[in-house]
Amino acid sequence: MLKLTSFIFIVSLLVANDQVHHFAKNQECKSCHSQIYNEFEGSMHTHSIPQKDPIHNAVWSKHPHNQKEQRYACGKCHTPAANNLDKMKTKGKKALPDVTNVTHTDGISCAYCHRIERIEKHKISNINIIATQEKNYFGTRKEHAKSPFHKISTNENRLMENGNVCIGCHSHKANKFGLNVCSTNIANEMDGANCVSCHMLQVKGSVSDMTQRKTHAFHGFAGSHFHSDMLQKYVNISLLREIDDFVVNIDNQTSHALLLHPLRVGILKVSVNRGGKKIQLKDEVFVRVIGHNGKPAMPWKASTTLRDTMIKANEKRSVKYDFALQKGDSVEVVLGWYLVNPNAAKKLNLQNEKIATDFVEFKKERFEF
Repeated sequence: MLKLTSFIFIVSLLVANDQVHHFAKNQECKSCHSQIYNEFEGSMHTHSIPQKDPIHNAVWSKHPHNQKEQRYACGKCHTPAANNLDKMKTKGKKALPDVTNVTHTDGISCAYCHRIERIEKHKISNINIIATQEKNYFGTRKEHAKSPFHKISTNENRLMENGNVCIGCHSHKANKFGLNVCSTNIANEMDGANCVSCHMLQVKGSVSDMTQRKTHAFHGFAGSHFHSDMLQKYVNISLLREIDDFVVNIDNQTSHALLLHPLRVGILKVSVNRGGKKIQLKDEVFVRVIGHNGKPAMPWKASTTLRDTMIKANEKRSVKYDFALQKGDSVEVVLGWYLVNPNAAKKLNLQNEKIATDFVEFKKERFEF
């Protein structure tokens, strides 16, 4: 009897899971939320499938789920509104990302995120639990216009209030070896932080065309790809001059590492202008390399971290330069990154992709002496 009851319970969950895989299309939101829609269309949340992101496509082309199974397991977070998500998540089924399917190209869709009711925490990766009632969306505005198209709930969802609605996908992802290949904070210190306040800053413009408000949360999602200038204020750069050398301090005031994905590599570029001549000093590299048997490896093959010099959460990193500064010198300090480690770009056939090979200048400071 117990086995029968358990079977019925599991089946009921699967049915319920099927029912929640129906979401309003992003285009439907445009009529009332035009500015937010335009911001979203330029974000990585709408460029989440391989066909719209060359870097993701390069990694996906080598993934065993693609080569052997033809199953887009990445869809759990990259196409969570897909009408065939269950197949993507089920071993033995075939379901690839489809650029002609709007439930795929909508990416991490508007309706999906605003229907995240709660998050289940798991060792491999967290799971978003979606509210079953369609067109009933969670938000943060205590006072809001009554929408003729959907209901708005602002008091029932703590995740929206504390800004941690993102950690269903952005908390961590462990592979079959138990290696946390990509994580906002392995120690789970994100509980007391707010993802939204940093990556969705308040910008000018109303949340809806039906109301007049001065600001709304930015839906272009500031990050390493786009709008990184919005995040500059969370990282401070200072310089300490000594007799025979000088030190550049990088103060990361965020609750996660400077860069999260193992493909990224941070670079500190320092140059001294002396009498009109530019003297370029050696670059400092910040990187986390994962691998197997002592060699770098793709995330699904990596069993350990081979090297980790990435600037950590709330860390103040000091970099010393054995160079004596003189009166009249001007020091330029540039902190930035490559979205793809140059050592990996060729292996991924990305050496001719601008987005992979361009240096992203995050923050620049100049110091005069």
